Amino acid sequence: MIWRWCRAIAIGLFSLLLMVGCTAMAIDGSVAYGALNSGATDEQPALSGDGRFLAFVSDRDGQNQLLIYDLRRRSYENLLDLKRSRAIVQSPGLSYTGRYIVYSANESGRPDIFLYDRLTRRLEMLTRGYRGWVRNPSISPDGRYITFESARNGQWDIEIFDRGPNIEPDTVDSRFAVAEPSPSEE
Repeated sequence: MIWRWCRAIAIGLFSLLLMVGCTAMAIDGSVAYGALNSGATDEQPALSGDGRFLAFVSDRDGQNQLLIYDLRRRSYENLLDLKRSRAIVQSPGLSYTGRYIVYSANESGRPDIFLYDRLTRRLEMLTRGYRGWVRNPSISPDGRYITFESARNGQWDIEIFDRGPNIEPDTVDSRFAVAEPSPSEE
């Protein structure tokens, strides 16, 4: 009887280790992870329109952070520009090829909406000076429109932020999609 119980526990632990598969290694002062799933809390997933990139919030190294996983290469993208020590990151969203990332972050007790361009490595706070609380941003596939919830009027309403017609759209034919090396070039 005890033998069966021990065997069941051993099989359960082995199965858990196979599912978790987390391998951490330091890269440029950041932590990278070999496998998608880990023993840490990974939540709030968002998938790029082309199905290549997965953005999510994780606490893998003991702090809340935004991670981007390349499903084709099976590796994490380096987002050192987004490392914010005290920020509580939430609700990531990706444009079609993952060039644009939108998310909310609470750095000083009040959440703001941020947009990060992976091509130019430019981070922009979209709600600077905005009156009211914001949450749950999402971005259109081309990267032009960002929607979010706002409590500016004393209740949660939906707002749309138009970045304008002069932005470089994120499409399959955009420079960002073409600029990435193919797997044979690595």
